[in-house]
Amino acid sequence: MNQLELFSPFESNEAQNFELPDGNLIFYPAAFTTVEADRFLKNLKQETFWQQDNIKMYGKEIPLPRLTAWYGDSGRNYTYSGIAMNPHPWNSTLREVKQRVEQLSQVSFNSVLLNLYRTGSDSVNWHSDDEPELTPGQTIASVSFGGTRRFVMKHKTKTEVDKFELKLTHGSVLLMRGETQQHWIHQVPKTKKKVNSRINLTFRVIR
Repeated sequence: MNQLELFSPFESNEAQNFELPDGNLIFYPAAFTTVEADRFLKNLKQETFWQQDNIKMYGKEIPLPRLTAWYGDSGRNYTYSGIAMNPHPWNSTLREVKQRVEQLSQVSFNSVLLNLYRTGSDSVNWHSDDEPELTPGQTIASVSFGGTRRFVMKHKTKTEVDKFELKLTHGSVLLMRGETQQHWIHQVPKTKKKVNSRINLTFRVIR
């Protein structure tokens, strides 16, 4: 099976629109300038209440291969992989990033999941952002600051559909729209290549 890849560096913030079978993506390769992205990366590393969670696999608890944090409006609780998260209140840095993302997406978000990938050994396995708390069909906005990482998608049921891959760069925003989460799963795989630490923010609408 061939894999559709997008590896060319982008020099502008021109939107890249991808119509997938049962899904739609819009990618802004430079939604934030390098100066802005550097500032947000530094601030988020220092200001975020990072936590190390554990997940159960084969009857054992193992550390999640990344650090996480959950921020949002009061009462917008979220559970994934058996991990229950209560939101920290928005801080000024997150509000600034949120405002930019809402301008691009034309969506008002009430929560955000932050992931800190410390090295190439940190990753996230195949999954969809389709937990019961999330509004079905609502846009999810993924923001990247730091080292470039591969973002790979595959269709849940249509095995004849090619995988889709992007490289999520420093200061980029990826909008996953429509029924994408209902029909596709995605991952950020491990890499043995030396890569800078990366912070990913996925802005969501919790019911």
